[in-house]
Amino acid sequence: MKTFRNALLATAVLTFVGAGAAQAALSVSGSVGGAPTGVTLDNLDWLTLGTAGGLSPQSGVTITFTPNAQAVQGSLSGQYAAPFLSGGNGTGFGNPIGTNQPNGVDATTYITSGSTGATAGAAVEILLPGLQKYFGLLWGSVDNYNTLSFYDGATLVGQITGSDVVASPNGDQGVNGTLYVNITSTVGFDRVVATSSQFAFEFDNIAFNPTVPVPEPASLALLGMGLLGLGFAARRRRG
Repeated sequence: MKTFRNALLATAVLTFVGAGAAQAALSVSGSVGGAPTGVTLDNLDWLTLGTAGGLSPQSGVTITFTPNAQAVQGSLSGQYAAPFLSGGNGTGFGNPIGTNQPNGVDATTYITSGSTGATAGAAVEILLPGLQKYFGLLWGSVDNYNTLSFYDGATLVGQITGSDVVASPNGDQGVNGTLYVNITSTVGFDRVVATSSQFAFEFDNIAFNPTVPVPEPASLALLGMGLLGLGFAARRRRG
């Protein structure tokens, strides 16, 4: 499993306050590396293609789809595109879990959120086993209209979009468009919901932990780099 020794491409700290809701600061980093050491990994390969969802034998998460969200493989023009692995993003996420997924276009099962614009209420819900303070995912072709929401039960803890991951998200389907995104929270959450107002929010290789993983000392100085933000100049997903 990867550690945080890889250079971070983007880092942001976001604070959320809502009426009747818990206050949380979410730290978001997009990295060429994968999940940190010592967290629970799930490669989502156990999912049946389509909208069935279910309980993971790997990690104990329960995944529910509201159509047109679904588990898919490959790409479908105008609807979803497979994430692109690079820089060891797939370390620990092979099949069987614990082996490494190779760099390149993701050939395994992954999730697409569908589009709330095309199907009202389209969403992916990930119910986690207990309260967590870390969540990671391989976020494919990052777009500003992708949204990830964190809940403690029915209470919204925090929310991020693709714009919190990179400065100018543009749906790049190539090597520069997919990041392994590590998110930590000051408030525990047990449910994560992925939505997108347009096609689509694609992701794979989730990870979680009840405590915040600590970066290696050598990489702490790199955390400030991402505050500058990096935009990617690449082709859009459409076509």
